[in-house]
This record gives sequence, structure tokens and C-alpha cells, in this order.
Amino acid sequence: MATSVDDLGKIKTLQEENTSLRAQLIAVQQQVDWFKRQLFGSKSEKRLEVDPAIQANLFAKLNLAIPPAAQIPTEEIHYVRRQKQRDSNSVSDTGLRFDETVPMETIELMPDEAKDLPDNEIEIIDEKVSYRLAQRPGSYVVLKYVRPVVKRKQADTLFAAPMPQNVLEKSVADVSVLAGMLIDKFLYHIPLYRQHQRLQQCGITLSRTTVMNWVNRSIDLLAPIVDAQMLSVLLSRVLAMDETPIKAGRKHQGKMRQAYIWPIYGERDEIVFRYTATRAHRHVGELLGGDYCGTIVSDGYKAYERFAQANENVTNAQCWSHTRRYFEGALEADPVAAQEALNIIGLLYQHEQIIKKKGLVDQEKQDYRSNHMAPVVHAFWGWCDQQCYRHDLLPSDRLTKALKYAMNRRAELQVFLSDPQVPLDTNHVERELRVIPMGRRNWLFAWTEIGAERIAIIQSLLVTCKLHNVDPYVYLIDVLQRVSQHPANKVHELTPRLWKELFTDNLLRSDLDKVCRQ
Repeated sequence: MATSVDDLGKIKTLQEENTSLRAQLIAVQQQVDWFKRQLFGSKSEKRLEVDPAIQANLFAKLNLAIPPAAQIPTEEIHYVRRQKQRDSNSVSDTGLRFDETVPMETIELMPDEAKDLPDNEIEIIDEKVSYRLAQRPGSYVVLKYVRPVVKRKQADTLFAAPMPQNVLEKSVADVSVLAGMLIDKFLYHIPLYRQHQRLQQCGITLSRTTVMNWVNRSIDLLAPIVDAQMLSVLLSRVLAMDETPIKAGRKHQGKMRQAYIWPIYGERDEIVFRYTATRAHRHVGELLGGDYCGTIVSDGYKAYERFAQANENVTNAQCWSHTRRYFEGALEADPVAAQEALNIIGLLYQHEQIIKKKGLVDQEKQDYRSNHMAPVVHAFWGWCDQQCYRHDLLPSDRLTKALKYAMNRRAELQVFLSDPQVPLDTNHVERELRVIPMGRRNWLFAWTEIGAERIAIIQSLLVTCKLHNVDPYVYLIDVLQRVSQHPANKVHELTPRLWKELFTDNLLRSDLDKVCRQ
């Protein structure tokens, strides 16, 4: 039976509709798989070792040299090992380890048989010492200042010692409490209402508003230090930027506004967080200023690219880790091709590890990248070009989107080849901005925009302390007391990087610490 023209048209229409629905189904299934992974899958981006045969065939086809997995010299030695002994810091039969800074309380236990005997009938010939780790509930101490009023008889005058200067004027809070609350809230993410509950359980009655005012006033004292640190960051020839959302300010009843915190990471391992009400492109220029000259390493957000295009002295470099994530997301849809891309990008990171192990810097680092990493990058672009000629790829496929993402950023992804100071990715920034998402999971939001700005201020100092191996509690105890007496034109000396060099040998301590040391 012959098929009519109308039937052929209907069949063609149904085939096109079927193809379209199939593409939509694949796209939706990929989205569902991605959401399942976010909820239940591993968050680590570490790559598992691939089959050597597959990797060898790929790199042989691309004519790439595979760096050795490990270049650690080995030697054969023979020795006699004594019986294993406990670590010098292991001071108990259960392996409890602690140093001399941990407070210790001693409990003496006499045997029941010796309690009723006179001293002349017993002799202590040895001691058995054991240790247990104990904890006090949120420990608070009230400092009682006793100031005798002295009268000088001959002159008939009275005098008394003045009260020590406090960080917050007309406040009953010692600097140790202020620093402890800041550490608990912003380093360990304990909301203030929980800290207030802990105060009440310890028998201390305070208004929650009072506690909030202590924290806010303390952070306001630190704001000039962060501004000085920002000036130091802007002197970096290479800096990295990112942005992360935060709820700040009430939009209407029951709805918070979506705002953003921008971390800016300088080449001296200093980071500054800045708050903006939106994610608009103009904020990049507002944060960096029109005079900035250098290279900005970022993810694929177009705001950084536009800022670089508008400023001829600014170069935009982009992140290979973000590029890699697109291909990693295409593994389930096209495992063979996506794995090939991951293998090639993995070669770049293997070479970067070799650079770190050898300690190459400046020209040596650039020469190594030019000789070993540039061929890998060129091979990657060649592989991308080949994939674009495949007829089975649809525009909605994950692999197609990954290819488009990478090739649209070709120049920006190659900046690291010509500048040894430019890193491969922005992972170092993402590691440090985790404090903001961790806060969102605990204290949830900032009630006001001013509160969000204060979050950015204190996290700028706490995260920088971590980067420079500075104890944040000791730093805050010192700086909160020093800020009122330090010259304003030398406020940069109070940033964690310079404070570590200038003041660690002459720390200002709290009155509680002084009492404990007596």
C-alpha cells in the first residue's frame, strides 16, 4: 500500500518530535543525576587512577609525554628495630597526648585500707599515674577587681588604683570574652543565641541584645585593619576572586534578600571578603578600583572578563578546575570522551605537582611550563576541535556544553603559560571562602546588610590568620587592646601578616591570662 504525502509529512513530524523529546529526556535525566550526586555523592574532586592501557593509548595518540607518577629516590637499608615504645607526648596508658599549655587538675586517691591508719604506720614507696580527658561546660570567669582606697595620714589625701582600660567603654566584658565570642561564632559557627544559652546555664544573666552589641562593636574596631589589608591585596600583581551568596536583610515578611560576599585573595596570602547587595558586573570595578593593574584569576563569571576588557592594564585568567568540572559532569552521558578530557587536564596537574616538588619559581617555572605543559594545552584544544566534528553530539548534551565552555575561554585558560605567578585554578580561594557557606548552615543569615558587612570584616582577619599560622584568639586579644593606642597611619602593622612579624614577642594579654600566669 502506497504511503501518501500527508502520511509522510506526519511521520517526519513525529520523528522530529521524538528526537526533540528524546533530547529533553536525556537533559532532564542528566539534571536528576547531578542533583542526586549533590545530595548523596562524593564531594571530593580527586581523580581515581584510570586504567593504564586506556591512558597510554590516549596519550600515545596525542604524542604527549606522561610525567612520572613519583620521583622519590629510594635506597635499600637494613637495621634492627627495637620494641615499639610510646610516643614522647603519649603520657598515659591509653595514649592521651597533650602539651604543657593544657590546664591540669590533680586528684589524689588514697586506698581505703590506708585512710584510717596513722602516718607513722604507712610509707608511700611509689605512685601510679593515669590521665583522663575531662571537659568543663562553657567556662566563664568573673574577674573581681579589689582597689583599696589608701589614705595618706600626713597629707590627709585619698587615692586608689584606676580601673584597667577596657576595650569597650562602659562595658562589663573583658577582652577575653569578646575574642571568645568572635571565635565561637565565626570560626566554629556557633550562633550567638546558643552562646547566650550557654551563659545562662553557667549562671550569668545577660540580655541577648547586650551580647550582640559586644560582637558588633568589637568588629567595628577591626574595620580599619581590614581596609589596610585590602590596600595590601590590591598591590598584588596577581590576585584571585570569587563570589558566594548570602542571605542579608529582609526583603519582605518571611523572605530574606539574596546578597553576595566576594573573597579577594592576594599574592601575599592575604584575603579580604567584601559584601555587595547584588552580583552585578559593576561590583568588580567598585571593589578593585579603576587603578588596579595586574591579572585576575577567576571562574567563568563574565563580570571579570568585562572588567578586564574595560581596563587595558588588567588581564583575565580563568580556572582549569571549573573547566574540568564540566567534563566531569559529562561522564555519565559520554564516559569515553569525558574521560579523555579529564586525563589530559589531569596531566596539567601532574606537571604542576612536579613544579612544587622541585621548588621551581619565576623563570625556571615558566620554562618548565613552556616545555612540558604547553604541549598538553595545545593537544587539549586539538582534541576539542575533533570532538566538535562529531555528528552524534546534540546542543543539549553535557559534553557539548563542556566543549563550548572551554573553547569560549581559550585565551584566558592559557594565561598561566606566559606568567609563572598565575595559578592553574582558583581552588585556593574556594578553600578559604568555605567559612561563608559553613556560616549559612549554622547562623543561616545576616539580619541586616550591616551585619553582612561585619561578617566580611571578621572573616577577612580570621581566614588570613589561618593562612599565616597565627592563633586567632591570641591575635584578637592583642589587637582589640592595641587598636586604640596604635597610630592610625600605621594601622597596616596590625594586619595578621605584619602583626606576626612585629608583635608576637610583645603580646598584650587579657587580665584573666595575667591572673592565671601568676
